[in-house]
Amino acid sequence: MQQRSLLSNGSRPTGNFRNTAYMINKSRPYFDAAHAAGLMAVQGRSTTGRTVVLGTGPLDSRPEVIDFVRCSYLGLDNHPLIVAGAIEAIEAHQSLHWSCARTRLNFDLLAELEQTLSEMFCARVIACSTVMLANLGVMPLLASGQLTGGRKPVVVFDRIAHISLAYHKPVVADETRVETIEHNDMEALERLCREHPVVAYVCDGVYSMGGNSPIKELRRLQERYGLFLYIDDAHGISLFGRQGEGFARSQFPEVLGDRTIIIASLAKGFGASGGMVMLGTADQEALFRRYSIPYAFSVAPNLAAVGAALGSCKIHCSAELSERQKRLAQQIKVFDHRIATVERGNPFPIRMIPIGSEAEAIAVAKELIDAGFYTSVTFFPTVAQGKAGIRVCITADHEESDIERLCDCILEKLPDATAKPHMPSAPALR
Repeated sequence: MQQRSLLSNGSRPTGNFRNTAYMINKSRPYFDAAHAAGLMAVQGRSTTGRTVVLGTGPLDSRPEVIDFVRCSYLGLDNHPLIVAGAIEAIEAHQSLHWSCARTRLNFDLLAELEQTLSEMFCARVIACSTVMLANLGVMPLLASGQLTGGRKPVVVFDRIAHISLAYHKPVVADETRVETIEHNDMEALERLCREHPVVAYVCDGVYSMGGNSPIKELRRLQERYGLFLYIDDAHGISLFGRQGEGFARSQFPEVLGDRTIIIASLAKGFGASGGMVMLGTADQEALFRRYSIPYAFSVAPNLAAVGAALGSCKIHCSAELSERQKRLAQQIKVFDHRIATVERGNPFPIRMIPIGSEAEAIAVAKELIDAGFYTSVTFFPTVAQGKAGIRVCITADHEESDIERLCDCILEKLPDATAKPHMPSAPALR
């Protein structure tokens, strides 16, 4: 999507990158129906494993479901070390939060966390309160040319890049040219690399609705054309690598270099809270710590988040991480043995069951939660109109019997989802 030319009065036309009113008007009926069915804005309390008690009030009077919604792929969000880390950090400081910009004063434990993460992931890591804020902090700097030798890049977004990336297109477009290409279209990206001296590509490592970016091909373009890579690996962190480097970071050299930035989550697979930026150079780190808007004018992760992340670091540096990675891989195979999806056979824990009709997808998700399985119904604007479905997040903490029972329920509602007897082999990570 090329930025449109200026109007006669010098202003830009609206609607280049957002049409909020259209999105709300089209999606409101789906949201209304999903809320009425008890599928969104659900309250609950986790107990053991992936069991969640729904609602409020006395626990013994509330229904239980097996949760396939949370993205804690390694099952760490209930881990005793992470919970204890959060409590210990608060007790050490006798505080939860300092109302102070990070350019002035920081928790000593936050410095410890960033140093530990930097050593684990062989990068210069800056922790943030959320992944969204991490992206907000870096993208204007990228668009300004400060990360590409003073030359503003053409910033190219993958069409299905996560909303926490795509949301910033108008800000990026105020600095430089923005293009949007079809999902994983490496030919289009290479064409842009040939046409422009400096190009930056914005994508996910593992996509929230299934699938992944072609890291091997992206690195080839980087080596040939100097392509700057900006990869949000929120859904891939912790799942791969000896210390949980993640899908993206584990496929780059030990030294990240000055043409790659990886954003990742400290929640999801990592099991704590917040986000992080992996940078390759001291200059990039200094730039971020001085000029990133969230860093300079917002606040750091609170102490509970910092302590929880330090607890997760201990797990990531132990043999338990590998055990949980292997268990997750096995649980994915259990699901794939029963249910056919486009993602079947890949090593990622997200499985999408396409349905099409928004009303039918909501009805199926309602039947599943009534049967004791909470899954995510997905519809516009998360996916295209008429492409609604059910997202299943598989974790290392799920019991095999619970996955089997979920598959039974899915097949009862959608018999065409039956998997064929012979599974394709999982693709090797690139």
